[in-house]
Formats: sequence, structure tokens, C-alpha cells
Amino acid sequence: MAGAAALALVAGLPAIAQDRPESILPPGFGDPATAPGPATNNSASASRPTGDRQSVEGSAVEIVESLLGDEMASSAPAAQVEYPRTARRDPHIAGTLDPVDLGIGSRPWGAASGRSLEILMRRMDTPLASRWAHIGLRNALLARTPSPADVNPADWAAERAWLLLRLGEADAGRLLIASVDSNRFTPKMNQIALQSALASSDPSAMCPLENALGKLEPRVVALVSAICASLSGESERAAADIEAARRRGRVGGIDLALADKVVGAGAETARAVTVEWEPVDRLNSWRYGLSTATGMMPPDRLINSSSLQTKAWLSRAPMFQATQRLPSARVAAALGVMSSQALIDLYATSYDATDPDELGGTEAWQLRLAFIGKDQDARLTAMRTIWGNADSPLDRVAARVLLSRAARRVIPDADLQSDAPDLVASLLAGGFDRDAARWARTLPDMDHEPADKVWAMLALGAPEARGLGISATRIENFADRDKSEGKQRTALLVAGLAGLGRITPALAGRLNRDLQLGLGAKTGWTGLMDGAMQRRQAGTAMLLTASALQGGEFDQIRAVYMFHAINALQKTGQGYLARMIAAEALART
Repeated sequence: MAGAAALALVAGLPAIAQDRPESILPPGFGDPATAPGPATNNSASASRPTGDRQSVEGSAVEIVESLLGDEMASSAPAAQVEYPRTARRDPHIAGTLDPVDLGIGSRPWGAASGRSLEILMRRMDTPLASRWAHIGLRNALLARTPSPADVNPADWAAERAWLLLRLGEADAGRLLIASVDSNRFTPKMNQIALQSALASSDPSAMCPLENALGKLEPRVVALVSAICASLSGESERAAADIEAARRRGRVGGIDLALADKVVGAGAETARAVTVEWEPVDRLNSWRYGLSTATGMMPPDRLINSSSLQTKAWLSRAPMFQATQRLPSARVAAALGVMSSQALIDLYATSYDATDPDELGGTEAWQLRLAFIGKDQDARLTAMRTIWGNADSPLDRVAARVLLSRAARRVIPDADLQSDAPDLVASLLAGGFDRDAARWARTLPDMDHEPADKVWAMLALGAPEARGLGISATRIENFADRDKSEGKQRTALLVAGLAGLGRITPALAGRLNRDLQLGLGAKTGWTGLMDGAMQRRQAGTAMLLTASALQGGEFDQIRAVYMFHAINALQKTGQGYLARMIAAEALART
């Protein structure tokens, strides 16, 4: 990876929650300020976006400028392994999902510069503001599509996998890496595969990389060698490698103890290790991966202070009980890593494992009532409890995802106007747009405040605009009652309606002028997005949409970016995603 690039891993693997990676081990294990990074086919600058309203424009312009006159270095090919010809896979089409089934076409990147897309991915500030943008980006990154012509195909897959890991998608990242034959691995791919092994809590996945780590990660070679020797039954060599690492003194404390504990989990080692968490002040990749691999949950204080992505990784760790994973699973569901059904299944497992005498005070019990309460009032009471227990904006999204299927059982009624916004937001969080659209008929009998909230979400998220009364007068009335700062909700509404084509360009232009929404602004980013739209590059459009929604919440997203993103998704065959993202923006502001 290039010297200043965001994947310049120096003395170890990327630390969790760092877009500018550092060593997996604590200070003193290496000097990240001076150690050179491994060579790849990229040498672009890597100033990371700040995540504020200007970051998307600035980063896009920097991407274009950084490619002018850039000297590109090719990675040395990995040593060949004798695979049967029938077993070899073409690295140019690495991926697992059918792009046609995803609706992004067989060539979603088109003729876009792979070098510029790699830089854009590397600079992405995660997590995203939108759950649905996360889902769309994950699918695009996992698509089995030809790699751009100007990049090393293995490096292209590694860059995609690295972004998936930073999104919290440990399973998806591992799937993508597994779709590339190991004899095709480049230095970048070896490093990301090592990171993926830790994110997936699977030390055995480090063993195929052992020979490549001598040059890439020399300070962890002895530890990885000891772990792999233990897992293959060579207990004496494992013990000798651990003792050698201890004598050298480069690694100590909990980092050595965790490696020793994994070694002790191997066959015939007879090693007992005590791990002391008290002096540890942060949870990095090494500590997370090795502790969870042995079924040892890190202390709550470290988990609570860790990144959202780390919690998403933890939600999928199979060695822990469902009850232990539930807090992290809510985070994963809110981000888009976990589906509503997967979250419900985890709650059901937790319900079955809970003592009957203790069930009454659990959220799993409330969720059960939300589905099978004796009548609609009982079900709604349980749903209100779950919505009310959410203690942060992200947790409110998780509550809506959790209740998306239960909300389908509620019969639309204007008498439920106080619950209607949460019910419709829950339905749309689960993607049940047709069920949400049934609430349109109750709008005339609602008061202004709940009616405005429900109408705005349906105007953007419903499958069809007919019967929703989308007009200049309705939008202006909405704007008059909009109390959000800078009328952000109105700006996002008009941007979404214009991008979806649900209002005419003339009306959009008049509203933009009258309400001073700034939708006509032109930036380097809007030029890139419009170009991707015109060339029908669905994958490029999805990646640029994610760049517009990186970091923060929707109240920090400029409406002009929303307009161009929604318009591009709509025009590149991703209309469903466009509607869900636009409706989500109104649900979360």
C-alpha cells in the first residue's frame, strides 16, 4: 500500500476504528511514523475526509487531482501454487453475488478508473449515515463483476474487502477474500486477509498467510507461527515460538498473553494462561480477534468504548450466547450489517435461553408481545415500550428495524396517529414499502404534525406517487411547518422528490429558489456523480452515494448531494434503494 495511503499498515494490522490504520499492537511494538508500508499498485495521496458538509466535495476533487501525473507501481506477483486448472478462479471477477440479480448490471463499474475508485474507497469515513446506503454499498462490493482495467485485480478485491471490514461487515469481507485464490494474493491482500481473520475471530485463517508475513509483518510472524503450529498439533514448536517471542521482549502484556491463550487452545499443549485486562485501555484488532476466538468476552468498558464497526463484528461472533451479543446486534442492525429477521432470530434464541422467571423484564418478552399480543392494543403497547427504551438516534433505528415485521400486523387507522410515524418508519426500515403505503389513506384524518411526518416518508418511499397529493401547495405547507434547523427536512424532501422524478424540474427549480435550498450547486462531486449516471455505471453511482453519506447523520448531509445521489440511483436501475434512502432521510431527521 502506498506510503501515505489509508492502507499504509506499518508495524502491524489496522487498529479498529481507525481509517488511518496503525499497528495491531500497542506503542513500542513498532514505529509507525517511520516504518515503510508494503508496495502495491497504488501510490496516491490519502488525506482522509473530515465527515463535515464540505468533506465529500473536497475529497472528490482531491481524488481527481491526485491521479494527474500519478506514478503507479505494480505489485510483484505472488509465488505460484499448483492448482488444478478446473479449480482456478479468475481474480478479475472476484465476488460472490450475481450483479444482475442485484439490479446493477453485469458491468457496474463500467469504464471508470479503478485507481480513482480505490482511493475513494480507501478514504471512506465509516459508518454511513444511511442504513440503506450501507446495504446497497455492501451488495455492490460483493458483486461478482469484472475489475477495472487499470488496477491489479487482487488489489481491487482487497480494497473492497477492506472497506467492507470498516463498514462492520466481517462476514462479507471474508467471503470476498475467499473468492480470490491464495496464489494470487498480493501484499495488500495478505494484509487485509490477516485483518479479516481477526475480525472474524478465526486465527486459523491466518495460517495460509504465514509464509507471506515475513516481509509484510515481521514482528507478528513468531506469534502467528506459534498459533498455527498449535492448531496443527505441533505443541512443542508452538511453545518454543511463544517463549522465543517472550525472550525478545518486543511483545508483552496482554498481547502476548492472548496469543499464548490461543496456543493453549490447541491440541496437547497443556498450557494455562491468565489474561489481565485491568491495564488495557483500548480494544484493537489483535486483542479483539484473539480474545473472541477463545470465547473470552472483553470487558464491557472496552466494548462500550470501541467503534460501532467492532460491535458489528461482535454481533456475528458465534462463540458467544445470544444474550451476550444482543447489544452489539442492535448496533449491527441499525448500521445495516444485520437484517430485521436476523435480529428477531437472535432475540428468539435469547428468549429460549432465559429463565422463565426472568422473562417478564426482558425486551425479548416485549418483542414476543409485539407479535402475538392478545389484541392490537396489547401489541402496540409492547411496541411503544421498545421504541421508548431506545436511548440514542442509532438505537431508535435499531428499534424500528426490530419491529418492522410486527408493524405489518397493525391495521392503518387515523386514530393511531401518534404511533403512525414510528409504524411507517419501522415498515420502511425493514423495506416493506407496500405495507407502509397503506397508511396513505389515513392522512386526511390526521393532525398536521403526524400527517406531515407520515406523508413525507410515503411521498419518497411508497412504490407509487399516485394518491399521495404531491403538489407545490402540499410541499409549501410542509415547509411552513418545518421546524428543523435550516429547514433541512424540507431540503431533503424536495431533493428526494426531484431526484425520484416525482415533481417536475420546473417545480423543483421554483421551490429551490423560493426556499433557498441550494439544490443547483455544482461541485467536483456532482460532476462525478452525473457522469456515472450518464454512463449507467450503477456500482460507481452507489459508491459515490456512499461517499456523500459518509460519517454523521442526515442533518449534516447537504441536500444537493442527496438530489444527485437519488437521481443517479434512480437512473441506473436502483430505484428501490433510491426510495428507501430518501425516505430514511426523512425518518431520521
